[in-house]
Amino acid sequence: MIRLAALLSALPGALQAACRQALALGLDVSRSVDAQEYRLQLDGLAAALNSPQVQQVLFTPPDAPVHVLVYEWSGPRDQTVIVPWTALADAGALADVSAILHSQSRADAAPSTAIGSAMAAGFSYLAEQPSCWRRTLDLSGDGQANTGPRPQDIWRQMPAGVVVNALVIGSGNMRGDDERFADIKQLSSYYRTRVIQGPGAFVEVALGFEDYAAAMERKLLRELASIAIGDATQALDQ
Repeated sequence: MIRLAALLSALPGALQAACRQALALGLDVSRSVDAQEYRLQLDGLAAALNSPQVQQVLFTPPDAPVHVLVYEWSGPRDQTVIVPWTALADAGALADVSAILHSQSRADAAPSTAIGSAMAAGFSYLAEQPSCWRRTLDLSGDGQANTGPRPQDIWRQMPAGVVVNALVIGSGNMRGDDERFADIKQLSSYYRTRVIQGPGAFVEVALGFEDYAAAMERKLLRELASIAIGDATQALDQ
């Protein structure tokens, strides 16, 4: 991490006004997510973004910030942007995003779970950031698709160079740990085979919404730290 930061800081001309990575974060707000879980999800995302470890990666280098967009999804026609594309170049920008997340109130939306439609929406948002070195779609969800196009049928709409990662949220209403872990394993397998796509794509797991902040922090660190030396070199050639 330190060596990468040193390399990038040595290339100010190449990185000026650059976008290191575009992250579109899609949050599940279907019927299976109750009011308390909704709050844990948004506040958990804010907490993860504000962790010292994530901030260290976000703000290095400042001349090539990460661009973030956050949207909520449920049914086929229910995708709502709550944080428009924002360059997280400094603590002020991060504070603005956090304030939106903490103050957001749940809006009316279909109770169903349309993962394919959520993916299509995410691809359209990422298409608005063509100059970013990397573009990543993050989907958080606690269930399988039950309406709309199948997730695996949306892959052909994926823009070139985009990666789809997922954060699977286990149910907090299981009768015991064995059943909970079995449920998470099944859901993780579903997302792994039908949702994630692209080089290095992965599934992160939260044991429940109470574990969402910690799981999101792990996922962000993995995604943001994945930028390679080759990305900086490519920027020099542009």
